[in-house]
Amino acid sequence: MSKTSIKINLTHKAYLRDPESTELGRRIIKESIILIDELGFEQFTFRKLATVLGSTEASIYRYFENKHKLLVYLVSWHWAWLDYSVLFQTNNMPDPRLRLSRAIDVITTSGTDDPATAHVNESALYRIVIAEASKVYLTKEVDMDNKDGYFLEYKRLCHHIAEMVLDVNPNYPYPHALISTIMEAAHQQLFFAQHLPSLTEIKGTQRRPEEAAAFLKHLVFAAVDQNYKAA
Repeated sequence: MSKTSIKINLTHKAYLRDPESTELGRRIIKESIILIDELGFEQFTFRKLATVLGSTEASIYRYFENKHKLLVYLVSWHWAWLDYSVLFQTNNMPDPRLRLSRAIDVITTSGTDDPATAHVNESALYRIVIAEASKVYLTKEVDMDNKDGYFLEYKRLCHHIAEMVLDVNPNYPYPHALISTIMEAAHQQLFFAQHLPSLTEIKGTQRRPEEAAAFLKHLVFAAVDQNYKAA
């Protein structure tokens, strides 16, 4: 990934004021990631965030109506950054199988810090996404949130990788179902490896992302590629 600065712009109703537009907004993003990663979403509050910022709760409420919408923003930022990373790393790969394989690598190893996004700790954000992302859409308001575009970044990433599936096999009937499943599975397997290891063969080592990628590639290519043979 290029070391030049990357600016991720989200345009939806999760925020009242674009946090990327001001120094305080960027600090809200930076410190909220660190605090949610440390405390968990349930224990995280705007009061605690304001204390870390040396600011007031009112200043945070100018950007986000509540902490759920802040979480929506953080998770959406992750998906948008991941979509950028997938397209960047597969752009000049003519072989559709290699493109799809690389995309799966990116999904499972996206917890690496990128110096091009100085105010976002990607490794901490990825841990938040693994542990908390489902809380963004498993709500009573999911249909209304969907109409407001809260999940566009997630759906865009899924669509781009689903297109790679069709490049491998244009007749495969379930490209979006397959990719949305493996995107969730990537989080589950990494979570299980760390906390519920009896539910997975992926071990609690530094190679967890690579092992998860190998497992997901097995699922995807066994389903999609008629010429696939397991190693």
